[in-house]
Amino acid sequence: MNRSITKTCGKGAPLKGRLARLATRAPAAWALALAVPVCLFFPAQARSAGPGAGQGGDASTQGSLEETRLTLGKWIETQQIISKERNEWQQEKEILAGRLELVRLEVGDLEKKIKEAEGGVAEATKKRDELTAESDELKAAGAQLTAAVSGMEGDVRRLLKTTPEPLQEKLQPLVERMPTEPDGGRVSAAERFQNVIGILNELNKANNEITVSYEVHTLGDGTPSEVRAIYVGLAQAYYVSASGEAGIGRPSAEGWKWEPSKAVAGDVLMALDILQGKHTPAFVPLPVKLQ
Repeated sequence: MNRSITKTCGKGAPLKGRLARLATRAPAAWALALAVPVCLFFPAQARSAGPGAGQGGDASTQGSLEETRLTLGKWIETQQIISKERNEWQQEKEILAGRLELVRLEVGDLEKKIKEAEGGVAEATKKRDELTAESDELKAAGAQLTAAVSGMEGDVRRLLKTTPEPLQEKLQPLVERMPTEPDGGRVSAAERFQNVIGILNELNKANNEITVSYEVHTLGDGTPSEVRAIYVGLAQAYYVSASGEAGIGRPSAEGWKWEPSKAVAGDVLMALDILQGKHTPAFVPLPVKLQ
């Protein structure tokens, strides 16, 4: 019987190697692993028991067998724990590797976005500098335009003093729109230019026309009387009263100046009849003095 068991189980060292391989396999090998201690200790029992062995030897053999079985169970349990920990560690390693790769991708995206943002900031800075330079140019041009229109407004005010009173009354709404402050106050430079151009257009139009106006003038005897005045542009004018008194008017820096002249009364009356359609067109000699 001892020789049969030895052939089945073999020596101790090779059997331990086989058990170690069985411990790492599937749980189905547990039953075989639990049966191995019997093979381990049956040869030892056969060698230690002789022809006179008694019950004491059997008890010692049973105790060693139980102790070895418990030790082997702990060892198998330890191997299983190690295998489980190894598997969990491998899974966690793969998870961490995936997370690390994801973080690397996110870092790459962030670096790309940072570069794009830096490029955008540089472009915005360049655009801002261009706009700032353009704004400075516009401010300088605006200051020049403001100075120019201020000078033009001053010239227009001086020119208005030399215009006939009927024309001054006609231009009064535009004159009132001209600001009194040098910087224009709340009136923009564009509005000021538009106002000045409107006044100059009216002056140019009046300078190219012959107009008739009913006015009150002081006659040679010092009495005021209503007269009919003929304005030849903005450079010369003539008047005649109902009583036949006439005069000549010319512009000056202080306004229009009128001088009585009885010699032009008939020519002025003829010119008025021609303008009103009461007389056929004809040449009318009237004195002209240009300055």
